[in-house]
Amino acid sequence: MTDTIDLLEAIGSDAALRHATAGDLANVLEGAQASAALISAVASGDSAMLAAEFGNKVNLATESIQSPAHEEEEEEDGEDPAPDDRPLSLS
Repeated sequence: MTDTIDLLEAIGSDAALRHATAGDLANVLEGAQASAALISAVASGDSAMLAAEFGNKVNLATESIQSPAHEEEEEEDGEDPAPDDRPLSLS
């Protein structure tokens, strides 16, 4: 049995294999003694079989906010604007 990673690398580097039909590629893989998971994945177009072969484990990441919360301050009516907000006077 040929290593699945090596076969995937060969498929990716050979344009004829990369653009071959699923049936043609499955025949090539059978001739190369590929794993049943790789041949099934090529024939069906479903990579779940390869994930199982590689020992895929679900990686769940928690969602969290990494920055502090920021609340904008509301200006009350009648307040003078902050010094930075006043128009520049030359007199």
